[in-house]
Amino acid sequence: MVLFPEGLQALKQVAKEVGVDLRGAYLNLDGGFDSAHNRKCIFNAGLLPNIKENPRNRKATKRGRKRLFNAAIHVLRMRVERTFAWEDKFKRLLFRFERIQQRHYGMKLLAYTFNWLQVLLSGVTS
Repeated sequence: MVLFPEGLQALKQVAKEVGVDLRGAYLNLDGGFDSAHNRKCIFNAGLLPNIKENPRNRKATKRGRKRLFNAAIHVLRMRVERTFAWEDKFKRLLFRFERIQQRHYGMKLLAYTFNWLQVLLSGVTS
């Protein structure tokens, strides 16, 4: 992926400006980012890649050392992805009709409130 190294450099720059040390932190990514080049970029940045291996219709297992993958951390990523997918159901949030930031955040708060109310009334927890 061409944009990935540039995005990683931008992440490092922002972390440096804020004063956050990223060395040793996990970088959770989708299986679509599973490549030797991307893993090498992440390692060179001082981060630990947490990418679920993409089998890509392999008939045999991949040779070499087992890739690093922490399933417990990946579950947290999936929880965030599920929240974003849920947020996409609300067109007003998806297309960002509101130009004023406080109104947009208010609409998000209202949407999240509706979601929790629906969860509480149905008795289903996630």
